[in-house]
Amino acid sequence: MKVLVIGGGAREHALCRSLSLDPDVTALYCAPGNAGIAEVAELHPVDALDGDAVARLATELGAELVVVGPEAPLVAGVADAVRAAGIPCFGPSREAARLEGSKAFAKDVMAGANVPTARSYVCTTPAEIDEALDAFGAPYVVKDDGLAAGKGVVVTDDVEAARTHALACDRVVIEEFLDGPEVSLFAITDGVTVLPLQPAQDFKRALDGDEGPNTGGMGAYSPLPWADPKLVDEVMQTVLQPTVDELRRRGTPFSGLLYAGLAITSRGVRVIEFNARFGDPETQVVLARLKTPLAGVLLGSANGTLDVLPPLTWREDAAVTVVIASHNYPGTPRTGDPIEGLADVVAKDAPHAFVLHAGTRQDGEAVVSAGGRVLSVTASGNDLAQARERAYAAVGRIRLDGSQHRTDIARKAAEEA
Repeated sequence: MKVLVIGGGAREHALCRSLSLDPDVTALYCAPGNAGIAEVAELHPVDALDGDAVARLATELGAELVVVGPEAPLVAGVADAVRAAGIPCFGPSREAARLEGSKAFAKDVMAGANVPTARSYVCTTPAEIDEALDAFGAPYVVKDDGLAAGKGVVVTDDVEAARTHALACDRVVIEEFLDGPEVSLFAITDGVTVLPLQPAQDFKRALDGDEGPNTGGMGAYSPLPWADPKLVDEVMQTVLQPTVDELRRRGTPFSGLLYAGLAITSRGVRVIEFNARFGDPETQVVLARLKTPLAGVLLGSANGTLDVLPPLTWREDAAVTVVIASHNYPGTPRTGDPIEGLADVVAKDAPHAFVLHAGTRQDGEAVVSAGGRVLSVTASGNDLAQARERAYAAVGRIRLDGSQHRTDIARKAAEEA
C-alpha cells in the first residue's frame, strides 16, 4: 500500500513512524512534513488546506490511502476532495468535522445522542456573555466556538479575564466547570463500527504543577493506572457509539478518528470536547503502545470495513512523551535556533526512546526550530516510572537555546501506580 500523510507536526511524525514500521506499507509520503519525518517518508510540498492540491498530489503519487492529520484541513473539506478523486481517505468529511470545527454543533450532536456533557450557553452578544458567566460562576470555562489550535479555551477564576476572552470571539460557548481528572480516548470509526484505542492523559498547562497558560499540550502518558478498568467500555456505550450513530442518523456519517476529551467527575464521565483527528501529544504515546499494524486499520476506516478486522492488540509497556517547546511558547515562539543532541538519543536511548519532530526544519546540515512545540521525546518502559526515566534521560541529551519543558509529566501517576 502506498500511503500519503498530510501534515507536518509531531502527530504526523508519530503516524509516519508507525506506518513506516508496517510491512504492508510499500511507499510512504508526507506533505509537507518536517525534518524528522524526512527520515521515514518522502516529503512533498503542498498547501494542506487546498483539497484539490492534496487530491492532485495523491493522484500523482499513486497513493492508495491518504491520512489527513490536522484539524484545519479536515474542517476545510480536504478529505472530501480526496474521496472525490477516488482515493480512500482517513478523516471525516467537512460536514462531520464540524464536530471539532464548531463547539456549538458538537453540543447539539451530544444533546441529540444523549451524551453526558457540561451544561452550556452559546453566546454572541456581550449581554449573553455576562448572563452566562453570572449563571455558572467561577471557575469560568470559556471556549471559542471555532478552531483555535488548542488555545481557544480559557479556564479562570477571574471574571474579567473570562469576559475579555469571550468578547474576543465571534461566537463563544460558556459552560459549567467539570471537576476531576481528564482523559483522552481516541476511537477509529468507519461511520458504523467504532474501535476504541487505549486511553491517555495529556498536560495542557505550560508549567509544572499545571500552572501557566493553556497550550496545545506539553506531554502525555498511557496507560492510566488510576482509571477504572471499565472506563473504555463505559465511554464506548455512553459517548462514542451514540455520537457516531447520531451523526449517521443526521446524514453526516463520521469516518476517521473520533477523539473524546473527558472529565471523570464526581457525577460520572462527562465530555469536555470532541476532536475530529488524532490528538497531539497523546498520539505519540498511544501509537507507541499499539501492536496491530496501523495501515490496515486506517484503510478499514476509509473503506467501511472495520467490522471484519480482528481486535486491536496492545503492548503491555507504558509510554511517556515530553514536549520540548521553544522560548516564549505559548506566546509568539522564537524560531531558527539549532537543535543539537538528536543523534545522541539515537545512539544511547534507542529503541526505548525516540524523538518525534513537531516544529522543525532542515537548514543545510542543521535541524532548527520552526514552531512553538518543537519536539516530542517519547519513551516506553515496563511501567510509567521506567518510561518517565527513559524519556527524561533522552530530553537531557537535547540542546535547544531557550527551550522549555515540564519536569512533572506522568510523575503523579507513576508514584501512585
